[in-house]
Amino acid sequence: MPRIKLQALTHYPHQTALSVRVTDLNYGNHLGNDAIVGLLQEARVHWLASLAASEIDLGDGSTGIIQTDLALNYLAEGHLHDALIVDTAVIEPSRIAFRLAQRLRRGDTILALAETGFLGFDYSAGKRAPLPTPFRTRITG
Repeated sequence: MPRIKLQALTHYPHQTALSVRVTDLNYGNHLGNDAIVGLLQEARVHWLASLAASEIDLGDGSTGIIQTDLALNYLAEGHLHDALIVDTAVIEPSRIAFRLAQRLRRGDTILALAETGFLGFDYSAGKRAPLPTPFRTRITG
């Protein structure tokens, strides 16, 4: 099976500072793959908050997002207490969905690259929904 190879973007408009906690380490004594996914989610929550939104409410009181896929490349190890930055950018926005490109780094060293797909979702109705126009405007610049 061919390896998925993500490319870093030239610009990420949002940054979130995080650090590696002891609970983020695996038996190899480095940042675990499951913890990386959690750090990416933490950064996503911060990014959404900067837009006055959350995963369950994009600002209209009824539409949230649901994750549709995740591609992740591991590029370098992280260690206890490393100061990390998660860079976040929106790519491929549409009326109903968007993708987030994220780069996890320690200084200039890239630890991981990720792309995650999201779909507008009405949790009370249990079905997909268009992204609210004000949110869609904010993510498309």
